[in-house]
Amino acid sequence: MLTRSWSEWLPIRRLGRSLICDRFYAEKADGRLKGVGAEAQIISPEIYASTDQNKFVAVIAEKDEAGNPYQPTFYKSRIHIDLSDADTYGRNFEQLLRWAYDKPLHVKPDLGKAPAFLEEAPGPSLHTSVVAQRAVSAIRNQKDYADGAVIEYFDRFTENLEEFRIAPDSQTGYDDEIVENIDQFLPYRNEAIEIVLTLSRYAGKKNLGPTLHSFVERLLPYFYRPTNDVGWQEFHASNYEFIIHELFLYFIAALLKYGHFDAAAHLFDHRYYVANRDRNDQMVSYREIRQYIEAFEHRKNRLKLNRLSLRADTLIDRCQGVGINQAQLLQSDFVVFIRAALDAGDDHYRHWWPETLLYTFRQRGPFELFARAERAEAFRKLQPLLGLAGLSIDDAKKRIADYFDLIRQGQVQLPRWEVNGFNPAELMNFAKLATA
Repeated sequence: MLTRSWSEWLPIRRLGRSLICDRFYAEKADGRLKGVGAEAQIISPEIYASTDQNKFVAVIAEKDEAGNPYQPTFYKSRIHIDLSDADTYGRNFEQLLRWAYDKPLHVKPDLGKAPAFLEEAPGPSLHTSVVAQRAVSAIRNQKDYADGAVIEYFDRFTENLEEFRIAPDSQTGYDDEIVENIDQFLPYRNEAIEIVLTLSRYAGKKNLGPTLHSFVERLLPYFYRPTNDVGWQEFHASNYEFIIHELFLYFIAALLKYGHFDAAAHLFDHRYYVANRDRNDQMVSYREIRQYIEAFEHRKNRLKLNRLSLRADTLIDRCQGVGINQAQLLQSDFVVFIRAALDAGDDHYRHWWPETLLYTFRQRGPFELFARAERAEAFRKLQPLLGLAGLSIDDAKKRIADYFDLIRQGQVQLPRWEVNGFNPAELMNFAKLATA
C-alpha cells in the first residue's frame, strides 16, 4: 500500500466523482457500514443505470497480496486509475487530472460523414457477409473446414441471388432499374471476387477449376425464364447477364494473376448444364456467359450519351478496389476472346465479344501474360489456357497463325467500335512467343 495522509488525498476526492479505494473502503462499502455504506447505497444504483462509463472513477490506493486492487463489488470491471504504485504515480495522477477536467490526452476523432448508401432505403441483399468472412478466414489460416466454408458461401450466394431478380411487371424506364440493380450488387460482387482471389492466393497447386466451374454453372440459370413465370421477358434478366459476365471476367483474372492456368482452362474446356433453358441443348459453352444486353444501347440512345459502349464504360468504371486492376481485367477479357477465336475458327457465331477491349488504346505493348511467354517454358504453361494442350510449340504457334490468316483473308472480322479496334497479334506478343 502507498501510504498517504488524508490531506494528500483530499484534493483527489474533490476531483469529479472519484472513489478512493483501499481495503477499509472496500470492506465498508460491501458491508454497507457507516458513511461509506450510505455512499455505496447512493452511488451503486446510479452506476448500474448509467451508460456513461466515465461518470465515476475509482482511484486505487491499495492492492491485496495477489496484486488485485481493493474495490467495492458494485464497482468491479469499471474504469479505475492506479495510484498505489510509486513508480507509476506521476503518470497516473496526470491521467486522473485529465479525467477530472475532461482534458484527455487522446481525443476521439469526430465521426465522419456517413456513406451515402446508409442514408438510402435498403435494397436487396444476399445475406452472405458472415459466411464470406468465415470462408476467407478459413482459407487464409489453412483450416480443415476451408473447403466446406467456401461451398457454404457459394451455396448462399447462388440461392439468394434470386433477391436481385427484376419484377416481371417492370416495363417503363427499365434501363434505370437495371442500372440501379447492378449498382446495388456491387458489394456482393466485391465479396465474391475477394473469395476467389483468396482461394487463388492460398490454394498452392490445388486445381480450383471444378470448384469455380460448379459455382458458375449454378449462376447461369438466372439468364433464363424462371419456372412458371408467364410474365417474364428477356430484358428481365439483363442485370444477371451483366453481373455474371462481370464475375466471370474477374474469376479468370484472379486465376491468371496467381498462375492457375489449368483451373482457368477447366472453365473453358467443360460445358455447363442449365436445366431451365428453353431449348433442346441444355449444355452450354463458356461463350454463353457473354450475352448481348439491349438495355445499355437503349439507355445510351434515350439519354443521348455520346459513348461508344456504355457497357464497357460501366465495366471499367467499376474496376477499382478489388485487387484486380484494369490491365488485368482487359487481359482476362482478351484471353477469353483469343481462346474462343481459336476454338471457333471462321464460325462467327462461336466467338466472344470482348467488351472491355475498347479500352486497349490505353494498353502499351502486349499483355503481361504474353510478354512473359516469349520464354518457351512460359508459353507451354499457357497452351492449355488457349486450347492448345498436347501440341508442340511449333504446332501451337501455327494454330494461332492460321487464325491470323483468316483475319487477313477477311474470313473473320475483328470486333470494332466505330473506328476503334485492337490488334490481337500485338496484344499477345505473337512475333516473340516462345523465342527465348
